[in-house]
Amino acid sequence: MSRRTRGPGADHDQRATQIADAVLAVVADHGLTAVSQTRVADAAGVSTGRVQHYFPTKQQLMEAAFDRANALSAARIAAKTGQDADPRQVLTVVLTELIPYDAVTQTHMRIRQSFTALALTDPAIAARLHADYTRFHQQVTDLLHHTGVTDPHPAALSLTALAEGLAYYVLTGLCPADTARDRILAAIADIR
Repeated sequence: MSRRTRGPGADHDQRATQIADAVLAVVADHGLTAVSQTRVADAAGVSTGRVQHYFPTKQQLMEAAFDRANALSAARIAAKTGQDADPRQVLTVVLTELIPYDAVTQTHMRIRQSFTALALTDPAIAARLHADYTRFHQQVTDLLHHTGVTDPHPAALSLTALAEGLAYYVLTGLCPADTARDRILAAIADIR
C-alpha cells in the first residue's frame, strides 16, 4: 500500500502560474498600484488565502509576475524563431517583439513599462530588472557578434534602447506600431 503525501509538484506550479497570470491581468487592466492579494484572488478565481499561501507578501507576488511576464515573452520569441534560426533573424524577432503590435504585446509592454517604473522605487524589482537587462544586452551582443558586427556591445545597447523607447511611444500613441517596427528594421539593417 502506497502512502500519498502532499508536496510541491505540477499542481503547485500550475496554481502559482495561475496566480502570477492573474497579477499580470490586474496590472494590464488597472496598473501596478491596483495589485492586492484580494484583487489578484478575484482575478484568478481563488481565495485570498490561496494567494497568500503561494505568495505570502505582495513583494513575492510582484516578483512572480515579473518572472512570468519574462517567461511569456521568451516563449513567444522562441515560437517565432525555432531552433536553427539565423542570428540576424533572431535579432530581428527579439527587437521587433519589443514593439507592441497586437493585444498580447501591448499588454506585455504595458506590464514591462509598469515594472520599469516600479524599479525606480523598489530595490528588489530594480535588482531583478538589472539582472534581466544584463542578460538581455548580452544576448543581443552575442547575436550581433554572430552576424559579424565588430563592436557589438554598444550596438546592442543602442538597438535595445531604441526598441524600448519606440515601444513607449507606441503605447502612449506618439507613434504607430508599423512606423516603430520599420525604424527598428532600418536600424538593424544599418548595423555593420
